[in-house]
Amino acid sequence: MEVEKIFDLFLYTIPSLITGIIAYSFFKIHTKNEDGRRRFLLKKDLQVNAMPLRLQAYERMAIFLERITPSKLLIRVSPTSSNKGDYESLLIQSIEQEFEHNLSQQIYISDKCWSIITAAKNATIQLIRKASLLEKTDTANKLREVILTEMMERRPPSDAALSFIKDEVSDLW
Repeated sequence: MEVEKIFDLFLYTIPSLITGIIAYSFFKIHTKNEDGRRRFLLKKDLQVNAMPLRLQAYERMAIFLERITPSKLLIRVSPTSSNKGDYESLLIQSIEQEFEHNLSQQIYISDKCWSIITAAKNATIQLIRKASLLEKTDTANKLREVILTEMMERRPPSDAALSFIKDEVSDLW
């Protein structure tokens, strides 16, 4: 008789346990799905709000790269004297000021893109310094001429960075 009572107890308990386990697993799955849905909606809202800021940052960095392209930089920044050292400093100062003006944009663009932009800036400065060290460069106008000649023979460093920005922006869509 006692064995029969224990057996009856198991018969009532097993369906209850199975029902409880199923209810627990459904509740866990439902909670996980709801959490994922909320995260997706939050991320979607953040992207909608952040997208214009990111695009604006890419635009500003594209303008920066265009402005430091040596051929455009030399047209925009003319020498104040015939001293090549003064002109070299003026060109480098102009690049650095442009860069500092856009420093906050690194928040909105990828680290890799920022590194490439920084490398383009440094390569442009290096190009100016190398041209200034040449013996044939003795005046500011001669420095301009040497830099422009160098740009005819190869692409400016900012072109590669600009291409990378375009690729990265196209990936945003």
